[in-house]
Amino acid sequence: MQSTASFAERKHPMTMAAAKHSVDLSERQMQLIAKALADSNRYEILKKLASRNAAMPCSDMRECFDITPATLSHHMKELETAGLIRSEKAGKFVNYFAETRVLRAYLDRLKTDLA
Repeated sequence: MQSTASFAERKHPMTMAAAKHSVDLSERQMQLIAKALADSNRYEILKKLASRNAAMPCSDMRECFDITPATLSHHMKELETAGLIRSEKAGKFVNYFAETRVLRAYLDRLKTDLA
């Protein structure tokens, strides 16, 4: 059976494993995340997404929040621009995932910067 690991992963497994879990945030991304999380609706959306270990379809998101589809779309775009969520198209549908690594990196950076 052939290994599915890339050459780089076979050569430096610890380096590649650490890189998969490490996220470097620019000052701009730190500001975008702070702005995104400052809105209570976006904060609740992120909490909902992060509580799941799977994709959440856009249609399910609309059922969870009492906001218009246009407003939901705006909030999702802000969260995605900040790097806190990602979207994947499946045909005509869109599924959303929380980027918890980015959120953890943001919190770690706040601890460092504000300590």
